[in-house]
Amino acid sequence: MGEWQLMEITSNKIHSEEIENGIYTDKLAFHIKVRRRATLYVVNLLIPSCFLITVDLFSFLLPPQSVDRSSFKMTLILGYTVFLLIMNDLLPATGNAIPLINVFFSLCLALMVASLLETILITNLLCGSADFAPVPHWVRVLVLQFLGALVCLPQKTKKAKDSDLKTGTVVAKGKADEKPPGVENKAVQQLRNLSKDLQAIRLQVEQQLNGRPSSEEWIQCCPLKVKPSKVLFIFVSLLMHAQCNSVMLPCSQPDTPSLLAALQPVFKLRPIRPVMNLSTTTNVTIDFIMFGILGVDEKAQLLTTFIWQTLHWKNEFATWDPEECGAQWITVPRKLLWVPDVVINEFMEKNSAPFVPYSYLYSDGVVLDAQPVRVVSSCRLDIYLFPFDIQNCSLSFNSYLHGREAIQLDIHTSAEKIFQYSKEVMTTMGEWELIGMTAKKLEPSSVVDNSGHYVELRFFVSVRRRATLYVVNLLIPSCFLITVDLFSFMLPPKNVDRSLFKMTLILGYTVFLIIMNNLLPITGETIPLLNVFLSLCLGLMVASLLETILITNLICGSAHYSPVPRWIRVLVLQILGKLVCLPPKPRVKKDTVFQNPAVLEILEMKFASPVAEDSEGPEEKGPLSEDEALQELENLSNDLQAIRLQVEQQLNGSQSSEEWIQVGFIIDRLLFILYILFVTVSFMTIIIIWVIFYNNP
Repeated sequence: MGEWQLMEITSNKIHSEEIENGIYTDKLAFHIKVRRRATLYVVNLLIPSCFLITVDLFSFLLPPQSVDRSSFKMTLILGYTVFLLIMNDLLPATGNAIPLINVFFSLCLALMVASLLETILITNLLCGSADFAPVPHWVRVLVLQFLGALVCLPQKTKKAKDSDLKTGTVVAKGKADEKPPGVENKAVQQLRNLSKDLQAIRLQVEQQLNGRPSSEEWIQCCPLKVKPSKVLFIFVSLLMHAQCNSVMLPCSQPDTPSLLAALQPVFKLRPIRPVMNLSTTTNVTIDFIMFGILGVDEKAQLLTTFIWQTLHWKNEFATWDPEECGAQWITVPRKLLWVPDVVINEFMEKNSAPFVPYSYLYSDGVVLDAQPVRVVSSCRLDIYLFPFDIQNCSLSFNSYLHGREAIQLDIHTSAEKIFQYSKEVMTTMGEWELIGMTAKKLEPSSVVDNSGHYVELRFFVSVRRRATLYVVNLLIPSCFLITVDLFSFMLPPKNVDRSLFKMTLILGYTVFLIIMNNLLPITGETIPLLNVFLSLCLGLMVASLLETILITNLICGSAHYSPVPRWIRVLVLQILGKLVCLPPKPRVKKDTVFQNPAVLEILEMKFASPVAEDSEGPEEKGPLSEDEALQELENLSNDLQAIRLQVEQQLNGSQSSEEWIQVGFIIDRLLFILYILFVTVSFMTIIIIWVIFYNNP
C-alpha cells in the first residue's frame, strides 16, 4: 500500500431521471476511504521545522550588545529556506485547497522574519541611540514603567557620576601651605591641566561605552521588546502545535427481438447519411457537460478538460410504432448506426477517454449519442497578470466533411444551463475554477472552405486561476524578504557588518526563487507581471548591497580621501541632504588645548642643548626635588594632552572625513526612501489587482 492505508469501502445506489428523454438510469457509487501514513512527513518535515523554530526562540538569549544576533537569525532563515527546498517534493501541489502544513511553514517563516526585524530594531537602538533625541515622556511612562514592570525589567536608577570629578581639586587644596609660592603655583597649574585632560578622556570613554542618559533609556526599551516577543513567540508556537417523413418499421411482435430484427435493414444503411432525400439537411444538436478542468500548460498553450459530449440527430430510416413494437426506445451498438463526423477544431491530442459502445435510438428516429471526451485543446493564454489571470479558451464544434447543405449544427441546451450544470457536477478543478461559458454559432458566411460552407458552433470557456496557493507560497514570503531588506537599512553601518547581512539575504532570496521555480509559468509570448516584480526586488537588493559597500568604504576609508569637491558638497550635502531631512551638520567649535608656556620653554631647553642645561647655576633651578617633581608633572601633562587629542580625533574625525561620511548617509537615506516608495506602490498594485480580480470575475 506504500504511503496510503485503506480504511473502508462503502456503496450506494443513486436513482436519477432525465425528464426530456424519459430515460431512467441507475448509478452505483463506491466510496473508497484511504488514509495517508504521516510518519514520513512528521519525521522529515514537522520535527526539523520545530527544531529550527526552537533555535530561533533560543536565539533571544544571545546578548545583542556583544553578539551580532541579526546575522545569526538571517543565517537561520537561510537554513530554513534550504530545508524547504530539500523537502519541496514532499509537499503536495494543488490549487483546490491549501494544506494546513503549508500554512504552518508560512507562519514559521513569518515568526522568524518578525524576530529578525525586532533584532534589527534593537541593534539600531543599542548602536545609534547616542544620536537620538531624548526619550519622549509617554514612551518613558508606557514602556519603561508599565511594560518594564510587566516583564520584570524595572527602570534603572540614575547614578551620580559627577561626585568623583572633584576629588582632585579637594586634594590639591588640602596641601596648599606645604610648598613655596612659586613652586606651588606651577605644580597646581600642572595638576589642574592634568585633571582637565583626565576628565575629558573619562567623559569621552564613558560616553562611548555608556552613552547619554537618553541613550540608556532607549536601550532600556530593548529588553522590553525582547521579552514580549519571546512570550508571543511561545504562544503562537503553542497555537500552531495544537490541534471540494420516414417509413415505419414493421414489428411481428411487441417485443425487443422483433424490434431488433426490424432494425436490421437500417443497420445495413449505416454508411450513408440517414435521409430519404439527399437534399434534406440533417440537423445535429450538440450539448456537453464539463466534468473537470485537468490542467493548463502555459508553455505548450494547452487546456486539458474532461467533458461528456451529447449529440442528437434524426435517422429517417429508423421509426416505429411504440405500441406495435412494444418499446419507446432501444440501445444499439454505436458501430451499427451512422454517426455525424463532428470534431473539435482545437483538438491537439487523440481522445484517451473510455469508449462507450452504445447509443440510444427512439421510436421517432431520434438518436442520442453520448461519449466522454478528454479534450486537449489549444488555447491562447495570457499570463501577464499571473497568478491573478483569467483565461478564455474556445471549443469549436463542426463537421469535418459535411457542409451546410448536409448538416446543420445547433445548440441543444443554452450555454447558461451548460455552465450551471457543469458547476454542479464538476469534481476536478485543481488549480483552475470555471467562471463562465458562452456560445456562438458562426454562419456559413464567416467560415468558408474551398469545398463548401461549414457551420461551426463555438463555445467560449472562461477559467480563473486559484491564486491562494501562489499568494501563500510566493507573494507573502517574497514580501517578508523584501521587508527584511528594507529594515536592514536601520542597521548602523559603523557597528554592524551590513554588507554581510545583505549578502546572506540575497543568497536566501535566490534559494527562495529556486524553490518556487516550478510554480512560475514558462512561456515565451509574454512575461508575467509577477516575474517582473521578483526581478525588480532582486535588483533592489543588489542595489542596496552595492550602496552598503559604498557607505562602508566611506566610513572606514574617508580619513585618507581628499576633501569633498564643491559640486558634491552643493548637490549632495545641501540639496539632497535637505530633501531627505539630513541637513549639513554645523561645524562644532572644539576646545583648543593650549600647552603651558613654561612647559614649552622647558622642552625647548631640554631638546636644544644639554650643555646649556648644565651651564645654569644651582641657584636658578631651585630645590632639586621640587624641580624633578614639577618636570614629571609637565611630562605627564604633555602625554595626557597628546592622548586626549588622539582620542578626540579618533572619535570625531577630520572635517573632510565627516563630510564624506555625511555624503554616504544621505545616499543611504535616499535609497531607503526610494525602496519604501517602490515596495509601497508594488504592494498596493498587487492588492488592487487582487481585489478587482475577485470582485469582477
